[in-house]
Amino acid sequence: MPKVRRSKKPPPDAWELIEPTLEELDQKMREAETEPHEGKRKVECLWPIFRLHHQRSRYIFDLFYKRKTISRGNVLIMHSSPLRSFELHGYICLIVLDEARMITTKCFFWSSELYEYCIKEGYADKNLIAKWKKQGYENLCCLRCIQTRDTNFGTNCICRVPKSKLEVGRIIECSHCGCRGCSG
Repeated sequence: MPKVRRSKKPPPDAWELIEPTLEELDQKMREAETEPHEGKRKVECLWPIFRLHHQRSRYIFDLFYKRKTISRGNVLIMHSSPLRSFELHGYICLIVLDEARMITTKCFFWSSELYEYCIKEGYADKNLIAKWKKQGYENLCCLRCIQTRDTNFGTNCICRVPKSKLEVGRIIECSHCGCRGCSG
């Protein structure tokens, strides 16, 4: 998991809409890193960090590929409560109430530039997102679960085994990230 680096390049338009969510996840990540680890196994200390890394990458993946909020050339937007929205020269303009209950206008153009910025700045894991786009890996929890070099017999992690192929009532837990089954 790469450390999130901030470049001197200013963020693209519409960054203000996804920044609060990413900042909240970043704060949770800091809390998970400083959480005491007494009484836990060595691998259990990293599980919350893996889960938050997955959640942050999944958030950006869903915005770009699933909800098509961040899109290539299309002008689509997701906002919590716009009073009115209209299109003006390829930009989406929102009339919204800000924190002080003042009516303001914000104009954005969603493009792949925002997605690329999130990838470049380390907010999302591009390798994990590339796996999510492939069939059979849509719910992959982390990349370590599909690396065969990390297992004793050169196979995938136990969380990649479909639940229908496991014994009834058997509870599985990945030793890498704590996943309880991401194969579907």
